[in-house]
Amino acid sequence: MSVDKTYQLLERELANDDPWRLDDNPYERERHTQLLRLSLSNGAVSTGLEIGCAAGAFTEKLAPHCKRLTVIDVMPRAIGRAVQRTKRWSHISWAATDILQFSTEELFDLIVVAEVLYYLEDMTRMRTAIGKMVKMLAPGGHLVFGSARDATCRRWGHVAGAETVIAILTEALIEIERVQCQGQSADEDCLLVRFRNPGRSSIPPNGRA
Repeated sequence: MSVDKTYQLLERELANDDPWRLDDNPYERERHTQLLRLSLSNGAVSTGLEIGCAAGAFTEKLAPHCKRLTVIDVMPRAIGRAVQRTKRWSHISWAATDILQFSTEELFDLIVVAEVLYYLEDMTRMRTAIGKMVKMLAPGGHLVFGSARDATCRRWGHVAGAETVIAILTEALIEIERVQCQGQSADEDCLLVRFRNPGRSSIPPNGRA
């Protein structure tokens, strides 16, 4: 799927009151419950990064547990909606950008990236994005990843999904825990994984995909 088509798709979905049914769908509520549990497995978070905030449903759950939280999303409308949803907190920083363009010298104790990476249009961009995330993760820090499975993502027209990304992440990080969330429809089947950074700061450039 091209960048332009992806952007147009996200823009249409964000026009809805509850895009992706993140508030009223039992499957999505369970996914967020498990995401939060994995994110807080190491206790309160000093510096957190959420990549892709949608309309802020998970941001609202994560924010109270972070001393500082940085949130990025490629869609300005998503940032706007998430800001309104979380305006009672002042410790959140926002950036309307994607992971490939995002730049910071800060290292994060926690990075959360869920249902985002499959929007990247090819494996080169996906591997570059994963490499950037690993470099931003503090030694001993945790990365929580979630995605629909490879087969589902390819059915949606994306290049890859959970199994592919997990394989790349394990080149640099240690998998700690894995959870499967499954709903009533064929599209409601995702893997959530918590990784720990053992201290390395990059993934091999020519490792397996």
